[in-house]
Amino acid sequence: MSTETLKTVALNHVHEALGAKMIPFAGYNMPVRYVSQIEEHHTVRRGVGVFDVSHMGEFLLEGSEALALIQAVTSNDAAKLVDGKVQYSCLPNETGGIVDDLLVYRMNEQKYLLVVNASNIDKDWAWISQKNTFGVKMTNISDDMSLLAVQGPKAAEALQSLTSVVLADMEYYSFKEGQMAGVDTIISATGYTGAGGFELYVRNEFAEKLWNAVFEAGKPYDIKPIGLAARDTLRLEMGFCLYGNDIDDSTSPLEAGLGWITKFTKDFTNSAALLKQKESGVSEKLVGFEMIEKGIPRQGYELFDANNQKIGRVTSGTQSPTMDKGIGMAYLQTSHSKVGTEVYVDIRGKKIKAIVAKLPFVSKK
Repeated sequence: MSTETLKTVALNHVHEALGAKMIPFAGYNMPVRYVSQIEEHHTVRRGVGVFDVSHMGEFLLEGSEALALIQAVTSNDAAKLVDGKVQYSCLPNETGGIVDDLLVYRMNEQKYLLVVNASNIDKDWAWISQKNTFGVKMTNISDDMSLLAVQGPKAAEALQSLTSVVLADMEYYSFKEGQMAGVDTIISATGYTGAGGFELYVRNEFAEKLWNAVFEAGKPYDIKPIGLAARDTLRLEMGFCLYGNDIDDSTSPLEAGLGWITKFTKDFTNSAALLKQKESGVSEKLVGFEMIEKGIPRQGYELFDANNQKIGRVTSGTQSPTMDKGIGMAYLQTSHSKVGTEVYVDIRGKKIKAIVAKLPFVSKK
């Protein structure tokens, strides 16, 4: 995609002024790193860093039937939500795969915010619109919103002077609507790094004011801007799925280890077929693995057993900065998916030993 056709986030000029290396990502011009990816990774694990993830999509669903529509298109049970709570879910398709994974925010009984992946905004909008036989008012506010993810164990301290919301008291997967640096903000505690922290949703016109205030308040905590490369290594250490890598239109939520967000207490898209799959069992599963021998696994590498039989494929892989070893996620034949099973990753023609590992690789803050 040429730079002429790339979309830009509201803070694009700020990232360029900071010297960020910019790359095309999900149709946007995005900062992949500012200094070193490993340094940025450690900043978030040990202190506090700020990601601009304004490329994410946001849809408002409003009306008396908003919940009914959400229940019909998502796998999780959104009826369990109360005001101020967030739920991780996915949009199953009709052929056993996943349209997207997403977050569902309950603003009130008749108003929900859906947060979707940047690469799937148009696809998700079309999918949900097509299923909207409920007369629900849908508004795509993706192009109007900016989103800063302030992540790390020092995030609450760094941000607290900017808001009257008591950040340390916020539960995981909850949110508050309040002021942050005098700006109307949805303050959310969902996270994609496992390091603790908050997501700040604001209108584009206030993004730079909030960015500057966050960095000023965070100075005593050595706050730093962080790029998407470190975001990927941080999420992989937690075993969090990335759409397009670990889940896609062909992967079942049950194969992907997302049975916990697939609730058969209600009917939803393809629920009958998924229930059958649950009852009969899956032939392959998404698992984590650690390299025992030196080597860095990458997406697309094949996995083998001790008898040189192909048993799976890597979906995400990297050198973990926290653990200083190669880690990855892979779809493996269920018979080889037990934690502790030795497997071999084909890295440039050499079979390198690894072991199936329990997720997350790194304990959550």
